[in-house]
Amino acid sequence: MSDTETEAARNLRKTRVGQVVAHAMKKTATVESVTRVPHPRFGKIVKQVKKYYAHDEEETAKVGDTVRIMETRPLSKLKRWRVVEIIKH
Repeated sequence: MSDTETEAARNLRKTRVGQVVAHAMKKTATVESVTRVPHPRFGKIVKQVKKYYAHDEEETAKVGDTVRIMETRPLSKLKRWRVVEIIKH
């Protein structure tokens, strides 16, 4: 693979924006992402809340921060995401 193909493959990774709800573990932030989708039968917009365990190497994200996380290789039993940037403190 050339460098451009590698970069293109990296850009296909999923990203999510969410809020840090816990930072009790070392180098791990628990990020809660809220998605608004229509109910399959009734059509009303409902919220879907999902928790992700994200790797935070520098431990810069604090509870309440809005962060962008990106999919990565499995880092532990539950961690498959990493913090890319802190959008809002």
